[in-house]
Amino acid sequence: MLIYGAHRREISGFEALTTNNRMEMMAAIQALRLLREPCKVDVYSDSSYLVNAFTKGWIKSWQAHGWVKADKQPVKNQDLWEELVSQASTHQLRWIYVKGHAGNSENNRCDELATGAIRQNRAQRS
Repeated sequence: MLIYGAHRREISGFEALTTNNRMEMMAAIQALRLLREPCKVDVYSDSSYLVNAFTKGWIKSWQAHGWVKADKQPVKNQDLWEELVSQASTHQLRWIYVKGHAGNSENNRCDELATGAIRQNRAQRS
C-alpha cells in the first residue's frame, strides 16, 4: 500500500511456491517501482527480516562479503536483495518495523490484500 497525503494506492500479488520472506520483499520492490521520481519514503513492514537487513546493516555486510553471511552460508533471496538495493538507491528510505496482527489498520489491510490475492489465485485454478 502506498500512501501520500490523501492519496492511497493498494497493490497486491501472488506467486506460487514461494515464501513469506520473498513476498514481503516483493511487496517493497513493487511499491518502490511505482514511485515516479526520487522520494523520501517511510517503508513500514511486519517483516523483521526485511527491516533488519537495512536497519542493522546486514545488507552492507552481505555485499562486502560477496553475499555470504557471517556463518559462511550464502544469503537467501540474493536476487531480491539486489533489486531492493537498486530500488533503495534511488530514494531516501526509512525502514520501520510494525508488529503484525497488533491492530495497525494499514498492516491489517495489507494482510487482507495478501490473503485476497491467494484466494483469487485458488479460485482461478478451481
